[in-house]
Amino acid sequence: MTKTQDFLNDFHWLMDVLQDIDVGLVILDKEFKVQLWNSFMQNHSAKMPDVVLGQRLFDLFPELPEAWFRRKADSVFVLQNSAFTTWEQRPYLFRFNSYRPITSIADYMYQNCTIIPLTNARGEVEHICLIIYDVTEVAVNRLQLQTANEKLHTLSRTDGLTGLLNRKSWQQELEQEHRRFKRHGHVSSMVMFDIDHFKKVNDTYGHPTGDQVIRETSSTLRNSLRDIDLAGRYGGEEFAIILKDTGADGAMTLSERLRKSIESIVVEHEGHNVRFTVSLGIAELNSSVKTPADWIECADKALYKAKNGGRNCSVIYTQ
Repeated sequence: MTKTQDFLNDFHWLMDVLQDIDVGLVILDKEFKVQLWNSFMQNHSAKMPDVVLGQRLFDLFPELPEAWFRRKADSVFVLQNSAFTTWEQRPYLFRFNSYRPITSIADYMYQNCTIIPLTNARGEVEHICLIIYDVTEVAVNRLQLQTANEKLHTLSRTDGLTGLLNRKSWQQELEQEHRRFKRHGHVSSMVMFDIDHFKKVNDTYGHPTGDQVIRETSSTLRNSLRDIDLAGRYGGEEFAIILKDTGADGAMTLSERLRKSIESIVVEHEGHNVRFTVSLGIAELNSSVKTPADWIECADKALYKAKNGGRNCSVIYTQ
């Protein structure tokens, strides 16, 4: 066998490897024209080599961000060092459909990409090679784990019946807001309220009806607040709100709107029509409130005064 035949055999084997390897291989020249397009790229793009070879990559894939890719590629041409992208930075370089049954929940193939310099005999980089790795299974597993962790975090902070912050999480927000006031002096107010004669609702109509009353109350509360406000279920039928950047007068406006909305609710549950009211106590955060516990105590005293004043009303705490 001659040296020429040996070279041709080796070249033939090399081309077989390049075509059959389970990664995408693309070779580009300095004008970003395609010089090699292996079977992985052909199969996933549905673009045959005779259509692709000699064409600019950006003409073939207009969705490819040209400015971003040029910056990546130019560093490889100039510095003669490899560059990398991961699916966390950019989900894909080429939008290919995901084809693996185990990862069928993915809409597309997640990809890692390596860009390596190809030097000629003079040591100059005139071509670069893109290596495209299908990492869909890894990406989907990690995203599912991340989603599960986020759900667990939300569940750990949320009251199951109302969907509001649970008491522990709400108190953590309370402490943070108190620290913010001490540092910046931004005014905030707390509103504490509970459902009037709630024990009578449970005793008369049963706990399932009582739970529905609590759910309706929390739903009305959520619809009455801004995105920056923090509402939590403080106890059985007791709720607490932190109104950021809001003084006592603004808190009174919110409290009265909430009170009237709740007063108009009719809970229909298991054949019963139940009406109910709430009493609310308001405490503005100021320099006399030394601790978060003091702030709660002020709002609680205002709530107690609302209860003694006939219920179904809002009261602002005064020393």
